[in-house]
Amino acid sequence: MLSALILVPLLTALVVGFLPTNLMAKGARKVTLIVTSGLFIWSLVLLAQFNPSEINFQFQEQLSWIESIGLTYSLGIDGLSMPLLVLNGLLTAMAVYCSDEELERPRFYYTLILLLNAGVAGAFLAQDLLLFFLFYELELIPLYLLIAIWGGKRRGYAATKFLLYTAASGALVLAVFLGLVFLSGANSFAYGNVQNLASLLPVARQLVLLGGILIAFGIKIPLVPFHTWLPDAHVEASTPISMLLAGVLLKLGTYGLLRFGLGLFPEAWAIIAPWLAIWAVVSVLYGAFNAIAQRDMKKMVAFSSVAHMGYILLAAAAATSISLVAAVMQMVSHGLISALLFFLVGVVYKKTGSRDLEVLNGLLNRERGLPLIGSFMVLAVMASAGIPGMVGFISEFLVFRGSFPAFPVQTLLCMIGTVLTAVYFLILLDRTFFGRLSAQVINLPRVYWSERIPAIVLAVLIVIFGIQPGWLVRLSETTTATMVTNSPTIALGK
Repeated sequence: MLSALILVPLLTALVVGFLPTNLMAKGARKVTLIVTSGLFIWSLVLLAQFNPSEINFQFQEQLSWIESIGLTYSLGIDGLSMPLLVLNGLLTAMAVYCSDEELERPRFYYTLILLLNAGVAGAFLAQDLLLFFLFYELELIPLYLLIAIWGGKRRGYAATKFLLYTAASGALVLAVFLGLVFLSGANSFAYGNVQNLASLLPVARQLVLLGGILIAFGIKIPLVPFHTWLPDAHVEASTPISMLLAGVLLKLGTYGLLRFGLGLFPEAWAIIAPWLAIWAVVSVLYGAFNAIAQRDMKKMVAFSSVAHMGYILLAAAAATSISLVAAVMQMVSHGLISALLFFLVGVVYKKTGSRDLEVLNGLLNRERGLPLIGSFMVLAVMASAGIPGMVGFISEFLVFRGSFPAFPVQTLLCMIGTVLTAVYFLILLDRTFFGRLSAQVINLPRVYWSERIPAIVLAVLIVIFGIQPGWLVRLSETTTATMVTNSPTIALGK
């Protein structure tokens, strides 16, 4: 059941990439859209059969692969990975739908999208450390090429920077996994086996290994000071790739932090948790202040991602039952909201030819502007700023509620970030959508209903989960409660 989420996109990538040009040139997009939509539906089927109260991994698949190095093909899913798996299916299908029908080299483009989808799904499903690393690296080259070939003017620089940072992240992940297996004496890379032995290591060794995990996934999330690749990648990437990058790929970092940081080294995690909370504050405030300083709409949204990833680190550092549920909710919330923001910025750029806040103005004009797109932007901004009734509010509220008993000062400082979010997004709205329509952007092309569908779907989900957050909470509360049981509770000093 789980292998289908990996094998189907891989096989489809082979079909799209290697069938004769005259057969696939025009059909590549349709085939990819059908397959990715089917994968999303299949993830919903798994979700319907998923038992949220089950502690152990579900739908497990295990095959011996390379016994000499202890590598097994082991897949499973729990409350931490299930929401992210569905999110990956949804946003991949949307990215394909949003892709330009007239783009160059469509077969290669959609082949890379499918490889990217398979890599991300495999990473969320892998229950073997080395298998996770293989999938973690699989998404590296497709994303690099998607930015380098179909990106903006500085796409080569942005793609190379992304490649170097992410390659360093992967090298550190592999080094830590090899070191962990060697030091623990484990006979395989199976997650359950390594998890049991990791807790028996001396605390000093745990701290060294955990340090490698934090840097590796801190690059991927990204956290300050490892964040500099993200704004460049977002600015140069096309709209569909920015949606995937912010909505899904950054979550590989936060997922890895919880699964392999807190999950494998709970004792060491409790020791350095106060420093992690301070790191979260730095990321939140630094990202927010940089967002305020931007003139490019896309770069502003990119820095907002740096800030909002800091909330997940704060929740993970606290490691309370509420904060860990909040961390998962914040991943899903940020995935939906950031995808909507980047999509809307992409529409504005496509119709006006600019993302400059000093050039755009008055786009809410009913007759000559982009009134509906502006209305969706208002909703997305309200969700990101944590207005009640949106999923952004409940996820951030639970982050603060769960983290305050452990780190009251750091939590209060991170709460300033929500105020700053309102500041920079109000600047965006005021300069771009309100006031008199700028003379530099007139006679705007019409936005067709087919172009609005992604915004409608994402907006509806943001509101539904904001009104009924219990659906998300129930998915992950059993898994996160188990993680808390295995971890010293910082708030109570245990």
